[in-house]
Amino acid sequence: MSDTKPTVLFVCVHNAGRSQMAAGWLRHLAGDTVEVRSAGSEPADRINPAAVQAMAEAGIDITDRTPAKLTWDAAEESDVIVTMGCGDACPVFPGKRYEDWKLDDPAGQNLDAVRPIRDEIRDRVQALLKDLRPA
Repeated sequence: MSDTKPTVLFVCVHNAGRSQMAAGWLRHLAGDTVEVRSAGSEPADRINPAAVQAMAEAGIDITDRTPAKLTWDAAEESDVIVTMGCGDACPVFPGKRYEDWKLDDPAGQNLDAVRPIRDEIRDRVQALLKDLRPA
């Protein structure tokens, strides 16, 4: 990782649910100590409304976020790349630290189904943040 603050890129297929929730959690928990990015291999037109609502319940507003296309530059400039269920659709960038989080996809799910996904993402982001921060 760089001498400055670490950069984390969350990637899922549509960049509309899991990666947006993870980015929201990391921004919320880390403040300005970590640079946070998210992207998708095949971005959707908009963020999943159930993900927005689930995050709002936790006091995190992701309504201003827009799904973005995963680019080589975004990956190259990131210290940690966290993939979420995109399998072969998420390209591998040499020399990067990778984590692959097996998470249910909130696409098409109601709020009751999205809440446990949100909470699991929160727990994983908290663990990642502990690892990123110096002891």
